[in-house]
Amino acid sequence: MRTDALLAGVAVVALLATVAIAALVPGFVSDPAPERDAPPARLDVSETTLAVGEVTGETATLDVTVYLAHRGGPADNVTVVVRATDADSGLVADTARTDLGSVEGETEHEAPVSVTVPREGGYEISALLYVDGQRVDAARASVSGVSALTPPYAETNVAFHRFSAQPAVEYTIQSSDSETTTLDVTSYLTNGGDAPESGLRLVVTARQSDSNVVAARTETTVGAIEPGRTATPSVELSVPENYNYYLDVTLWRDGVILDSTRSVANLNPEETLAANETRRAVAFEASDFETGGDGADRPVRESPTAGEGQPGFGPAVAVVALLGSLFAARRWSA
Repeated sequence: MRTDALLAGVAVVALLATVAIAALVPGFVSDPAPERDAPPARLDVSETTLAVGEVTGETATLDVTVYLAHRGGPADNVTVVVRATDADSGLVADTARTDLGSVEGETEHEAPVSVTVPREGGYEISALLYVDGQRVDAARASVSGVSALTPPYAETNVAFHRFSAQPAVEYTIQSSDSETTTLDVTSYLTNGGDAPESGLRLVVTARQSDSNVVAARTETTVGAIEPGRTATPSVELSVPENYNYYLDVTLWRDGVILDSTRSVANLNPEETLAANETRRAVAFEASDFETGGDGADRPVRESPTAGEGQPGFGPAVAVVALLGSLFAARRWSA
């Protein structure tokens, strides 16, 4: 019993001594360490990518994806602004923005934004990053040749075959008489895609090289062209003889021109014509290209001969001579 009482007394004395020391000695019992504050947020633009969205006849939509690298604590009121500026004029074509709200977690975040611009020229794309209304980073990219983007209604994998030494359009002479020549015009169309193409229409126009007058025009439908295959549709054209012609061939579908090319038909033996130039001008008779009749009454082109009067004299010279004679007679009578 005494032993228990003695131990209890020792414990009480020890407790009292500990309390006294804690009260009298500073720092003997310290407060728990406060929690560390989270590091400030840091947000940067790490990358910007561009992709083609919807394309129409007038505009093209550019899908811009801005990648954000985040470190530290949460970033509040995060906004990404994308601006498209015309590369030639410097005028802003379109501006779009997206609000991301609060961004947290040390990882990469994506911010998709789309801008719509006229389908022409090139553009500078600026991606601006704002946190709480303050710009913290920016990135830029550029895109050119926007006019080459094809609307869905004009998309096709069929095109005129590109030969290295010959045009994609050639002709042979089917027949010829004193006034007209009939040409058999053949085009080469290749399907470079992975699926068959159909619903195509080919229009062939013969233009007289010096006047650009349309001498004849005809068209034909093109059957289905299998992937990797070349079709060779042909048409016949009847044109006045002894002229040179541009053969303009256009590929259509649903009222839309898909592709076009040009070749030449040299029917004048005294002139050489290339697809983009003429060597010299030739005599041109508009009546040869009159339409609406069968050509039976078309006048025949003739060159002056020596039997039609003295060389170098014509109606104008005769009139001048007559006036001169009258003037001389009047002077003599005076």
